[in-house]
Amino acid sequence: MAAHGRTSGWPKTSPQYPAHGQQSKYITGPPSGTDRPINLYPLTNYTFGTKEPLYERDNSVQARFARMREEFNKTGMRRSVEGVLIVHEHGLPHILLLQLGTTFFKLPGGELNSGEDEVAGLKRLLTETLGRQDGVPVDWVIEDVAARWWRPNFEPPQYPYIPAHITKPKEHKKLFLVQLPEKALFAVPRNYKLVAAPLFELYDNSAGYGPIISSLPQTLSRRPYFRKLER
Repeated sequence: MAAHGRTSGWPKTSPQYPAHGQQSKYITGPPSGTDRPINLYPLTNYTFGTKEPLYERDNSVQARFARMREEFNKTGMRRSVEGVLIVHEHGLPHILLLQLGTTFFKLPGGELNSGEDEVAGLKRLLTETLGRQDGVPVDWVIEDVAARWWRPNFEPPQYPYIPAHITKPKEHKKLFLVQLPEKALFAVPRNYKLVAAPLFELYDNSAGYGPIISSLPQTLSRRPYFRKLER
């Protein structure tokens, strides 16, 4: 479904539950004696505008891996971060994805600069990708790591583990759960569409979304905070 038109860690304070009738959903926290909910708000709470196109640094897959090889020889393994932004629509969790063309989907995020903090870097990347143009910042709250993926070679395949024979992975990617504000305005680059994909559409659909995105339903359902969804 198309959408028309970065403090880290869990919240330190006790959760404030909504008044009766307020449109929000909660995913309960780990059963550790401390409630640490993640709020899911309706897709209709968000407004989507457009801004100038955002282009990749490399104009081809070959160029991307050539640059990765060159940078690896200078600074070592590439670090990248991506945000998992969740809303609800028709009573179901949906993940916000960037669509380029008709068949390519990605999570918002990208490469970290050398020595850049992961949380600060993800906030920067989210702002570059979806931040509004009037200077009003989006309150990106970065929660914990949802998944880790490694690229063993200068090739497309990535894995949720480091293969036994690999001693120097070429890229380490972390996926962070992002707590969205209750309402926000996002500006989407004109060369992308922002789509809200339900978990059931992503599940076991590597052909349509790639291995990382299609694994998110299993990844999130294993997390304690995702096991109970309250209406």
